[in-house]
Amino acid sequence: MSAYSTVYQALTSSRALRPDEAAQMLGSLRREFGQELADAVERTLDGQYRRAETDTDAEFRRKRRKFGAAIRTLNLVREFATNPRGFTTPAQRDSRSTP
Repeated sequence: MSAYSTVYQALTSSRALRPDEAAQMLGSLRREFGQELADAVERTLDGQYRRAETDTDAEFRRKRRKFGAAIRTLNLVREFATNPRGFTTPAQRDSRSTP
């Protein structure tokens, strides 16, 4: 059973949820939503960054680099959805920038 249907059944039942049950349901809902969101965006990106017949090698390399950056971001979304408390943001790669 998906997290959505479990939460719906819990909300529509007349029984009150214990705090640990509610926390567990919200966590599973967050994980499922994060995974579905990342999968949908990945499918969209896959079609967007395909090589066109008119692309030069340099244009395709730029597309591939942008696609890689987008996939790394999606992997961070998946990781955050799985464990938000243990999530640490990656260090900035540009050492010249200042906060």
